[in-house]
Amino acid sequence: MNIKYLYKNITIDDKQREYIEKRLVPLAKLTENILKTEIELDMDKKGLYRIEVMIHTPRDMFRAEETTASVEGSIDLVAEELRTQMTRKKEKIWTKIMRGARSVKKKMSIDKDARF
Repeated sequence: MNIKYLYKNITIDDKQREYIEKRLVPLAKLTENILKTEIELDMDKKGLYRIEVMIHTPRDMFRAEETTASVEGSIDLVAEELRTQMTRKKEKIWTKIMRGARSVKKKMSIDKDARF
């Protein structure tokens, strides 16, 4: 997984970076091919962490953004939102395939004299 980090007004340690990667790597199973992942971490004046994650695939781009009091909390919410988006896209594609198969089945006519 090709991950690009962008930090603004913040520095994170290796433990937090490993946690972020641990939460995002399972998302690769939901899509066919992830080209790149961009993670933007920012700390605002109130001390809240804003995390924005964009996952680019050959056909789609999935994006989620969240602001909470901790990096771990933000990445948990972002990962869940991305999982929801990817699952919806996958179900939408599957529904279109099945709908097309049903329409073909309706249009087919079988000869009564055919032997099976």
